[in-house]
Amino acid sequence: AIRDDMKKAGIIPLGVEGEKIGKWILLDYADVIVHIFYDPIREFYNLEQLWPDAPRMDVDVNLSELAALDPGM
Repeated sequence: AIRDDMKKAGIIPLGVEGEKIGKWILLDYADVIVHIFYDPIREFYNLEQLWPDAPRMDVDVNLSELAALDPGM
């Protein structure tokens, strides 16, 4: 759904990794990297513990507005 919504907004990833295996998929959108994990893999790597003091935030972005900010997207 993430990739489809981004594509509809005219935003194409610079690169995609891990799609064939599907346990950890990385979508590279230049300024934003999206990590999609299979639950056991997410628990194993526990990326949040790499930056335990980093603030958490929910992101609710209108992709059309985001694309308008950067015409190169």
